Amino acid sequence: MSAVESPEPEVRTTAGVVRGRTEDGLAVFRGIPYAEPPLGEARFQAPRPVRGWDGVREAYEFGPPAPQDANMGGRSGGDFLMGTGDDWLTVNVWTPAPDPAARRPVMVWIHGGAYKHGFSGSPGYDARHIARHGDVVFVSLNYRLGIEGFARIEGAPANRGLLDQVAALQWVRENITEFGGDPDQVTVLGDSAGAGSIASLMVMPSAAGLFRRAVGQSLPGTFFSDALARDVATAIAAEAGLRPTARDLSGVDPRQLPAVGHALQEKMRQHEDRWGSFAHTLSLFSPVVDGEVLPVTPWQGLAGGAGRDVELIIGHNRDEWRTFFLFGNLFGKVTEEQATEALRHFGPGEEGERAYREAFSDASAEDLFELVQTDWLFRMPALHLAEAQVAGGGKAYLYELAWQSPGQGGLLRACHGLDGPLLFGTYDAHLGPVAIGPENITEARELTSQIRTAWTSFAASGDPGWPAYDSQQRLTRIFDTTPSVTAYPQETSRRLWQNHVFEAMPLLTA
Repeated sequence: MSAVESPEPEVRTTAGVVRGRTEDGLAVFRGIPYAEPPLGEARFQAPRPVRGWDGVREAYEFGPPAPQDANMGGRSGGDFLMGTGDDWLTVNVWTPAPDPAARRPVMVWIHGGAYKHGFSGSPGYDARHIARHGDVVFVSLNYRLGIEGFARIEGAPANRGLLDQVAALQWVRENITEFGGDPDQVTVLGDSAGAGSIASLMVMPSAAGLFRRAVGQSLPGTFFSDALARDVATAIAAEAGLRPTARDLSGVDPRQLPAVGHALQEKMRQHEDRWGSFAHTLSLFSPVVDGEVLPVTPWQGLAGGAGRDVELIIGHNRDEWRTFFLFGNLFGKVTEEQATEALRHFGPGEEGERAYREAFSDASAEDLFELVQTDWLFRMPALHLAEAQVAGGGKAYLYELAWQSPGQGGLLRACHGLDGPLLFGTYDAHLGPVAIGPENITEARELTSQIRTAWTSFAASGDPGWPAYDSQQRLTRIFDTTPSVTAYPQETSRRLWQNHVFEAMPLLTA
């Protein structure tokens, strides 16, 4: 950490004055509450406006992470995810200068983590390099996760985690001018579940007008129907001998509740008869198409024009599922039977297995296992979202991160989560040490320059540096050591999925 300089900057927000620190030439404010702690009567409810304070509030430390299941594929997310404290709903701001006249572009980061874990204060999300080199005001936020944020329970609104994000964006609109930002030039960006959240926000009435541009990195295609979400919540509550109601679940300490979800996570396949393909995924949580908070899926909403006023960058990594090979210790161990199971669960339509085996006739069992899950969960949802945005009269830019990372002897390739360390330049955090390693920093910095320049240019002007996507040319920016713009590179997969419709996942009935 760089030495702290003085004097300490102060900014007046709508709730009171906050004091940050000057670090590396930036004014940095951490842990500013944008809503009241969601406890007591506020537990499992929509976020409530933060109460004001007198005097000056120190904004030196990140607010605590939301209670969460920090386990992913058998690996812990890190000790920093297990903090204490109740002020979960906070924002952090990095700004070149808290000058109301500056009116710099604003970038708001929504972290990923399968909708069940993650933390804006993670070392991997240190935004100093982006704010300084991009000349932007950068904001990150916490939101409720897992059961607290996404379980579909009685006596509570759906998608509370998304409602938290809306409240944070409202805080940005009301306060960011004082930090040197332009509330009319807000870009939301996020990876994985963060990208899924952004796709949701683009079609949510409550988020309309709160941002002008959006960047979705590795959008996951899982969205729940209301019936499926309620059935999952019933199964979660049953693990604790409770009903799926806000009243019952409020009797469990919020930091103990994630363990209930984790217990069910370990035996999801027992529910395959009702949950279908979802029972073979890695998280119990996704946004719920409840008809009110989230009225339709992002694909349906954007195709209908809901996001035509928002410029969009959307994309994926070339080899997304390789990360989950690492988590599951699957390299070199995938059998033909496992490949067949994956093709049948995740391929497009009843003939998905046959179609993949014919289209990729030389692929090994491991490659088919990875390829169909990469397509189903990440690549095709991103491609179809770009197509939906264009069909609805909006503008979309498509990209693929293709850089073959050297981690794990080259096995990880352009895996899920690689884009985070490259964007932030935090090569020693998150997946960075495994996928990049200290000996490959030079190449990583070249990718960082490409991605960061594109994103910050987009935030400032709406132009990331390559042509917008259309259904004829399908031009796509390829991020690699030698960058290029080409027709969409995964043409075989595109054709396999061209007639597929990404819908809310249903509850199956006998």
